[in-house]
Amino acid sequence: MAIKKHEIGNRAAETTTAFNPVVGAQFSELIKSAAHVAGQATRHPFTVGRHIFGFLHNSSRIIRGKSDLHPNPRDRRFTDPTWTSNRFYRHMLQFWMAARASVTECIEDFDLDRTDQARTALLVDIVVDTLAPTNTLLGNPAALKRFYETGGASLVRGLRNAYDDFISGSGLPAQVDSRNFEVGNNLASTEGAVVFRNDMLELIQYTPLTEKVHAIPLLIIPPQINKFYVLDLTADKSMIRYLVSQGYRVFCISWFNPGPAQESWDLERYVKAVIKASDVVRDITRQRKLNVMGACSGGITISTTMSHLAAVGDDRINSCTLLVCLLDPKPDDTEIGALMTDASVEYARNKSAKKGVLSGKELAKTFAWMRPNDLIWNYFVNNYLMGDYPPAFDVLHWNDDSTNLSAAVHSDFLDFFVDSPFAHPGTQKFMGQPLDLSRVKQDIFISSGITDHITPWRACYRSVGLFGGDVTFIVSSSGHIQSLINPPGNPKSRYRTSSVKTTDPTEWMDRSEEHTGTWWSLWSDWLGERSGAMRNAPRTLGNAKYPPLDKAPGLYVFG
Repeated sequence: MAIKKHEIGNRAAETTTAFNPVVGAQFSELIKSAAHVAGQATRHPFTVGRHIFGFLHNSSRIIRGKSDLHPNPRDRRFTDPTWTSNRFYRHMLQFWMAARASVTECIEDFDLDRTDQARTALLVDIVVDTLAPTNTLLGNPAALKRFYETGGASLVRGLRNAYDDFISGSGLPAQVDSRNFEVGNNLASTEGAVVFRNDMLELIQYTPLTEKVHAIPLLIIPPQINKFYVLDLTADKSMIRYLVSQGYRVFCISWFNPGPAQESWDLERYVKAVIKASDVVRDITRQRKLNVMGACSGGITISTTMSHLAAVGDDRINSCTLLVCLLDPKPDDTEIGALMTDASVEYARNKSAKKGVLSGKELAKTFAWMRPNDLIWNYFVNNYLMGDYPPAFDVLHWNDDSTNLSAAVHSDFLDFFVDSPFAHPGTQKFMGQPLDLSRVKQDIFISSGITDHITPWRACYRSVGLFGGDVTFIVSSSGHIQSLINPPGNPKSRYRTSSVKTTDPTEWMDRSEEHTGTWWSLWSDWLGERSGAMRNAPRTLGNAKYPPLDKAPGLYVFG
């Protein structure tokens, strides 16, 4: 049975290049850990021998038809009935599973530290997934059936797809069929205009869709590593369009995609750019205050901004929303975090410093090899062995449309993940002022995703104790990106809330209440209470000082 395209896309959509520690693992360090494992094997021959004997025992049971090894029902590589009905394929699968189990269990029995364990597990996953029988034509019954049914045409199409990927220079199978997506047409199509532009950003103001609007505007700060239109995908999935339809005056930053010439752009420069954008928003709306929302690294940027503003006595921020954002990271929070060492951090820092940027395309490759089955071999089978195009999935088109990080801000983010300054208030200074979120007294709304492995909800929950104001925390029933793209009308949407005040995320979850529907509606009610009175919607965008320059989504989104 072939894997359905929407299943391929949904799994890949939860492993995007959305901001993470952005360190990755050096290949040389993986080899070093592998050498360490080899050394352990020579020092513990009886351990190795025990697992070899176990593999031979399992092999004997497989040959005699006595093995009960079977794949995880969720592993869609082996859903074709041939894997159970055909003895040859059943034995092939069981030998592969027995070998994988023996290697994994043997490594777990070695005396390895946390970093070597994580690196070795990653290396084993890469090798084992690469050697999966489904990655060959003869070892994939679904691909063989397709070959027979099409008279070989599927293989011809697969070779053509492989050639196209080779010509593109990506080095990996394509994850998305982008032919039907066009930014400004069916993506990022909410009506508006660029009302301010400098070298770092464009500020987009969106056209009201209601006769009355809230007085206090909302400024959205997207992550620097991705383009802003994940918040303005297709019309039925656009968070920005939803907010405008609810009577909010919405402004959004679109960051310039930096190249080597912008290598010196650091976090301080980004914070100053956010402050300038907020000045423009207040000027256009004639409001002293504004609400802000930051996603992923945009949340780190706006939190740093709010700490600075609180330190200098500037109360322009009325409330803040943080979406899938880590403010107090720990090494064990994520798979990449488990690979972080002083050496890997410095390697990542030096690599981007040499090039002037951290390339979004290179970061995507790092993430792909972190989850090779979901992000490489699924597409290898679909595109090359089955001869299909990859799914036409809007989120994956956005993810493929990646940007760079300037070397300086990459270095600042690395320091942030190593030092976790918000968890140690007052110990570090930024723009001459101590970083301390406890001085931020505004109301905060924080969203997270229950299956998010990039910014896990438990790690996001630690942010609750950092702020000095009232914090509302919710957990959506999906992962990193799908928890953001949560429009009304999805019958599967759920979210959890709790009124309990605790530092323990487990206690919070145990005492939480599940709600049906999208958390957007709860957030809209929360935001409405903090957005002032309703007034007539403006008939034009911008003002005399900041007139409209270009239609939304602007120019920088195409860079």
